[in-house]
Amino acid sequence: MAEQPMIVVRGAATREVPPELAVFSVTVSSRDKDRQTALTRLTERAAALRTHLDDFPDAIERRETTGVQVHPELKRGGERIAAYAGSVTTTVTVTDFSVLGELLLRLANQDQTTVAGPWWQLRPGSRAGADVRRAAITDALSRAREYAEAVGAQVDRLVEIADEGTDGGVQPMMRMMKFEAAPEEDLALEVDPQQQTVQASVLVRVTITEPTALK
Repeated sequence: MAEQPMIVVRGAATREVPPELAVFSVTVSSRDKDRQTALTRLTERAAALRTHLDDFPDAIERRETTGVQVHPELKRGGERIAAYAGSVTTTVTVTDFSVLGELLLRLANQDQTTVAGPWWQLRPGSRAGADVRRAAITDALSRAREYAEAVGAQVDRLVEIADEGTDGGVQPMMRMMKFEAAPEEDLALEVDPQQQTVQASVLVRVTITEPTALK
């Protein structure tokens, strides 16, 4: 019995979708010749940061302390300590973009505070990934039917679907802004969420009926 003819095709799809998350980092710092003074200022600024973040409970999905540093600064050419420096970094994940600009400015307006971000993201396992993978399969099957029709045949049976490794992957469009403490004045910052590019690619193997155009 002759082996049934087979077609192997590649399907691909790309979509641009709005981001679902905005992630930024905020670092509070302190420095003083006296170690206890430096630590006191650092804890006070870290507590103030937490208070400001508490004012946005509906907008902030997650906040995590991602770095704490305290170290002596040595004088050049020796081990004598010139000052003590410390910092606490918090990573913040925001879902309500309408207040993001206000939040960034408020944090940046605090003493010895640096804000960096935002980085726009989709959620892990976002529906956008599943949708683009389905679109890639649809594209592959459409190509297979076109090839089959070109030789007077029809797609008969699906044999295999193989992901090419993109995994419905997100190619994030990132914007990074860095803020230092701003002067006390009436400021407003508007942020524009950047579209996220979602891609998928699959290989599809199908069998086809006996071609008639080749006879």
